[in-house]
Amino acid sequence: MNHLSRQREAMLGLSGKPSHYDRVMSTAFRGIYARVVADVCALGLGPEARVLDIGCGTGRVAIRIAEQAAFHVDGLDLSGDMIGFSRAAAERSPAASRLTFTIGDVAALPFPDGQFDLVISSMSQHHWADAGAGVREIRRVLRPTGQAWIYDARIALRRLRASRSDGPMRTDAVRTGRLPVRLIGRTRFATARPSAAPAVTAA
Repeated sequence: MNHLSRQREAMLGLSGKPSHYDRVMSTAFRGIYARVVADVCALGLGPEARVLDIGCGTGRVAIRIAEQAAFHVDGLDLSGDMIGFSRAAAERSPAASRLTFTIGDVAALPFPDGQFDLVISSMSQHHWADAGAGVREIRRVLRPTGQAWIYDARIALRRLRASRSDGPMRTDAVRTGRLPVRLIGRTRFATARPSAAPAVTAA
């Protein structure tokens, strides 16, 4: 675990306590987690597809997606404690055979090129030490028609857009509850091959 992952957990007093972290975050981010799951499932990916959740924490979003869809979902997090919790939770899921959790860093993804149809991240991007490296790595592991959807506070997504390379990005506000102010955004981008990039509908 690097210093950013420790900072995230220590800030909440939950370092080394993934079950407590899970309870706190599932309450604080209930709306955004539900929105991410709904968005991914609405994309209509087939059973041959593969989705990566970066900064998956305790695996709550990845597991929900796998249980509501038919494709394989990978979760990645820097924290060994979080990945251990995720793996244990996945074993209890009816979608266990379509879930994989791996310790790793967005700046050096432990996957070959062109592996994923969709890469998502929810409320994790502001912890990335090198947003530019993260974007480059995400583009690398996307398939030619793949997409990346990064959900975070809209103000935090500015650093992601500032670091962009090898292609355009678009950020939209997303509604995650009843509040009239939309504080959360989703930044979307495709592979580094613009000619292969799919059309993406507005949020």
